[in-house]
Amino acid sequence: MAENFAGKYQFWVDRGGTFTDIVARKPDGSLVTHKLLSENPQRYQDAVVAGIKEILGIGGNEPIPENCISEVKMGTTVATNALLERQGDRTLLIITKGFKDALRIGYQNRPDIFAQEIILPSLLYERVIEAEERYSAQGEELQPLQLEPLQAALQQAYQDGIRSCAIALMHSYRYPKHEQQIAELAAQIGFTQISTSHQISPLMKLISRGDTTVVDAYLSPILKRYIDKVAQELYGNHTPRDGVSSPPQNLPKLMFMQSNGALTNAQNFQGKDSILSGPAGGIVGAVKTSQQAGFDKIITFDMGGTSTDVAHYNGEYERQFETEIAGVRMRTPILSIYTVAAGGGSILVFDGFRYRVGPQSAGADPGPACYGGGGPLTVTDCNVMLGKIRPEFFPQVFGPQANLPLDAEVVKTKFNQLAADITQATGDPRQPEEVAAGFIAIAVENMANAIKKISLQRGYDVSEYTLCCFGGAGGQHACAIADTLGITRVFIHPYAGVLSAYGMALADVGNIREKAIEAPLNEHLLADITPVLADLETEMRSELDPHNFPNDIVFYRANLKYQGTDSTLTVPFSRQVEPMKAAFETEHRTRYGFIKNDKQLIVESVSVEIVRQMENPPKPYYLVATINPLPLLPPSQFLPTKNGNKPPYFPEIFYSQEMN
Repeated sequence: MAENFAGKYQFWVDRGGTFTDIVARKPDGSLVTHKLLSENPQRYQDAVVAGIKEILGIGGNEPIPENCISEVKMGTTVATNALLERQGDRTLLIITKGFKDALRIGYQNRPDIFAQEIILPSLLYERVIEAEERYSAQGEELQPLQLEPLQAALQQAYQDGIRSCAIALMHSYRYPKHEQQIAELAAQIGFTQISTSHQISPLMKLISRGDTTVVDAYLSPILKRYIDKVAQELYGNHTPRDGVSSPPQNLPKLMFMQSNGALTNAQNFQGKDSILSGPAGGIVGAVKTSQQAGFDKIITFDMGGTSTDVAHYNGEYERQFETEIAGVRMRTPILSIYTVAAGGGSILVFDGFRYRVGPQSAGADPGPACYGGGGPLTVTDCNVMLGKIRPEFFPQVFGPQANLPLDAEVVKTKFNQLAADITQATGDPRQPEEVAAGFIAIAVENMANAIKKISLQRGYDVSEYTLCCFGGAGGQHACAIADTLGITRVFIHPYAGVLSAYGMALADVGNIREKAIEAPLNEHLLADITPVLADLETEMRSELDPHNFPNDIVFYRANLKYQGTDSTLTVPFSRQVEPMKAAFETEHRTRYGFIKNDKQLIVESVSVEIVRQMENPPKPYYLVATINPLPLLPPSQFLPTKNGNKPPYFPEIFYSQEMN
C-alpha cells in the first residue's frame, strides 16, 4: 500500500495566519522542523516555498532540484484569508428567475437580536443573471430553459471581465439538466471557473446550496493560482497544470488538506473544501498522536498566533454539514471546530474601563511588540513580561534578516506605559506584571468558555477527557485552561508547536459525497437508498487514484431528523430501521436531553466516506502531564528522557515514554 520514498524528502506544511510550520522527513528517515513567518515580503514571496528551500539548503532564487522531493502535503489559509478579506475572484451568480435576491435575503436570522443597526455581510457575487427556467419539486419541467437571453447576459458579463460563475437553480439538486446546459454555454463563452450546485452541494435548500456554490466559484480560482505557483516551484520546467494533474513518477506528489480532515490531490482541491484546511490538519494530528499515546476521549486545544481552535473527539471525528463562516453560509462536510479570536497575537486593549483581548490580531507583520516590528502589545507580550517566554530560548527569526531574538525591552517599556495609563484612568495603581497577568486571565477565560461550548453545553463531562495541547502558544496556557475546566490530564506531543503540520503526515486520503433523500425512515426507503450509496461510492472511486490502495475503508452514514424540525444528527447507515433509530435516539438524548417517540424520523440525506490509509512517519517520544499527579502507567514503565533525566519543567508530573 505504501509507496517507496527512499532517498527523497517529504514535506508536511501548515501555512497559518502568523507562522508557517514545516515538518520534513529527510532521506535518512529523521524528522526536522522549521518555522517562519507567513508574511515577510522583505525576504520572500511565499513562505511555503521559502521554508522548503531553507530546509534543502538552497538559495531563495535557486530552483528546487529534481528527484529530491517525493511529496508535499499541506494545509493553507490562502482561501480562508481571501474569504475573510473579500479578496476572491469576481463572480457571477445565475439563479432561477424570480429568486434574484434569495441569497441576499437569506433566512433573515439575527445573530444579535438586540442590535439596533443590522450590518449585513458583503455579498461574494458581483452580478446576478436570472435564468428563465423552472422545474417543480416533482421533476416536471414547468418552464423550459431559454438560452438566447441567457447567452447575451453571459457574454456581457464576460466582456466586463468576470471569469467565474456560480449556477444555482431551483430543485437542481435532483433535476440538474438546466444547470448542465448553462454550464456548457458558459464554457463555450470562455468562463474559466464554473461551479454548479448539483455538483458542489447536491442537497435541499436553495439558500445554503446557492451560498456554497458561490463560495466555491469565488475561492477556487485563488486556490488554482496558488497551487500552480507552488507546482511551478516543485516541477520546474514542467507545465504547472499538467504537473498537478498527473505528475511524472519522479516528480513530487502535491496534496492538500480538506476541511473534512482528509487529504486530496491538488487537482481535486476546491474552494468549498479549503476553509478549514489548516485547522483540520491540527485536529487530525491531535487525534492520531493522542490515540498512539492511549487516549480516546480528547479535547483538542490549538492556540496559534491569530486564534484558538478547540474540538471534541470521542471515537470519531465530529463534522458539521451546515455552518456559517465569515458571514457566509456553507453546506459541505467540515470538521466541527470552534474558534475564538484569542491567540498569541491577539491585541491587548484598555478602553478606559476594562481590559479586552482581541478579536483583532497583530498577525505576522508587524506582529507582537516583542517581534521588533513596531507592533502592539499582545498575549505573547504578556508571556514575555511574565517570564513565561524567555527570548534566549525562542527562535531568532525576527528583524530584516530574520536573525534577531525577541525584544523584551520594548515589551517592558510598553507595559510600563500601559500600567501608567491604567493608573491614571482608574486611580488604581497597577504594576506592569499585574496588568500582563490580568490580560492573560481574560484570554484563558475566553478559551475555557470555547471548550465549554463543545463539551459541557453538549452533555459531555469534560473531566473525563485529556486536553491535547498544541500550537505555538498552546503550552503557555494549557495548565491554566485545564485547571479552569477541572481537566486533570494534559497531553503534549514533542511536535506540539508544529502539530498542524505534523498532522498532514498522519492524515489519510479520502473524501465525502452526499445525496439528498428527504423521506420518512422505513424498510422500503432503506432498500431504495442502498443503490444510491453504491452510485456515490462508484463516483468517488473514479476520482481517486486506483493504484497502491487495494484496501479502502468505507463509511456509510445517514442524517436523520424528527419530522417538522431542521436539526439533523448523523448515524451509521444500516439496512434495518431499529439500529438507526436507536443510534439517533441515543445521540438526541445526549445532545438535547429528550426524545420524541411520537415523531416520525426523516432521512434528510445520506453520505459516503472513503478513507485510504497512508504510510505514517515513525512515532517519536511523547510527554504526558497531569495536573494532579495520577499514575497513568505503572511506575516500572516510566522511562527517562533522552538525556536520562525527567524533563525540567514539572519534575513530579512530566514523564516520557518511547512508543513502539
